[in-house]
Amino acid sequence: MLVDQFGREVSGVRVSLTDRCNFDCVYCHNEGLGDTRGPMEPRDDEMTTDDVVRFLEVAAEFDVDAVKFTGGEPMLREDLEEIVRRTPDGMETSLTTNGTYLPGRAPDLVDAGLDRVNVSQDALDQEAFAEVTKSGEYEAVIEGVEAALSAGLDPVKLNMVVFEGTAGYVPEMVDHVAENDGLQLQLIEYMPELAGRPEWAVDIQRVHDWLEDQADHVEQREMHDRRRYWVGGRPEDESGGMVEIVDPVGNADFCANCHRVRVTHEGYLKGCLNRNDDLRSMGEMTKAEIREAFRETVHERVPYYGEYMIKDDDGDWTINEEYIGV
Repeated sequence: MLVDQFGREVSGVRVSLTDRCNFDCVYCHNEGLGDTRGPMEPRDDEMTTDDVVRFLEVAAEFDVDAVKFTGGEPMLREDLEEIVRRTPDGMETSLTTNGTYLPGRAPDLVDAGLDRVNVSQDALDQEAFAEVTKSGEYEAVIEGVEAALSAGLDPVKLNMVVFEGTAGYVPEMVDHVAENDGLQLQLIEYMPELAGRPEWAVDIQRVHDWLEDQADHVEQREMHDRRRYWVGGRPEDESGGMVEIVDPVGNADFCANCHRVRVTHEGYLKGCLNRNDDLRSMGEMTKAEIREAFRETVHERVPYYGEYMIKDDDGDWTINEEYIGV
């Protein structure tokens, strides 16, 4: 397994299959796509099936044991089942989706080898959901969650981005996963550096504090130094709902415990979500060339907060001069 200069093993990869999406979520850095054409073959600017598989085979050589397929909306790729099927044996395969295409495809994805699924659901109220996603697909998302559970993708983790427009819905979402078997909740801190609108940000520590009061059990996860809260039960009793917070903004501990490398839908390797100055195009590379690009990406990756970004005398995050012009 490859290790970067800061002692962080790279055990997972996140692979974007497309930047197309049939939603138009207000908080997303891909806002404005709203592609409703449905699943189709890869576009010219997207990695082919063979491109994705070739990279994953190289990653497996370096003992990467998990891949998460993302988008845009990855289920807009009609070859998704083939990609999952051809993912190297022993590599845990998961998917982040808005769920609208899971009905009818979830069983085939499981047959292909999909292990887990995250479904984006920012509210339980249909009108609130439409306001956030600019979509009328609420019922399709609910049906998608049910289809995933029926296909054996248990638990289904619901992704909820926490910002000004959704923070008020957190308690009912927590109750929802606590009261329904097979569901977990992942609360994701809004990242203004990706989507703009800094005024939409909320104090994620207040959410931590509230969950601390509600929880029957709390544990710390090594990945990203995340905290997990069990509400309405405990893990050893297999009861209640698990709620996890992903809080990367200004969080040096989060970055110090990041073990993932990313691949864009165009086939660029990148060591950090927040940076686009460290891209390496895999293009028409051979496996040998991809191996070298992967090694370089891991070697050059640095924690975003706490290294690439450091605090100035006023306590504000600023780019470390060591990386200016590099």
